[in-house]
Amino acid sequence: MNNTTTKSAIETMKERHSVRKYTQYDMPQKDLQEILEATITAPSSWNLQHWKFLVIQSDSQKEKLLPIAYNQQQVVDSSVTIAVLGDLEANHNAERVYGEVVNKGFMTPEVKEILTNQIHGAYTNDQFARDEAVMNASLASMQLMLAAKDKGYDTVPMGGFDKVAFRKEFNIPERYVPIMLISVGKAAAEAHGTLRFPLDEVVTYETF
Repeated sequence: MNNTTTKSAIETMKERHSVRKYTQYDMPQKDLQEILEATITAPSSWNLQHWKFLVIQSDSQKEKLLPIAYNQQQVVDSSVTIAVLGDLEANHNAERVYGEVVNKGFMTPEVKEILTNQIHGAYTNDQFARDEAVMNASLASMQLMLAAKDKGYDTVPMGGFDKVAFRKEFNIPERYVPIMLISVGKAAAEAHGTLRFPLDEVVTYETF
């Protein structure tokens, strides 16, 4: 961490706000690597890890992204913008994931066979595959933003971009669905807090 005193995870969550104005700052590759390494520890259904990340950090690629992101200036001014993609074919990861579990002695080959068959069966439903891609990549996205904040960086998630143009310009394989863009960098001004509804408006217990 960059801070001299260690913050709790809850403090980091409360301090994270979306920032849209950034200073020009060259992020050390080590920081980017550590943020991404923390990101991929996110949970995922069946541990299939339904995500892929496209890091856009060169000036030329940022300029290509700018009109696709509807000219949101943060994609140019921030250190990097990371495109989070969801894997529509994450079931193909099952053999590798559960083969490792079997090799370590935590699962029998018979159980692995049953489980992988269940996974492949579920993925015959295209809507299920898409829902899983979106849900699990979104879990990783939040983890990425919290990891960045812990390292002293600010972020903003963006769902507003031309996904068709993005796919074409950056050669995104059909296997992946664009979920969001996340700009990461050093804030030019402190982010202001935003309204959060009180708990009694958003939480109910047991049933509605």
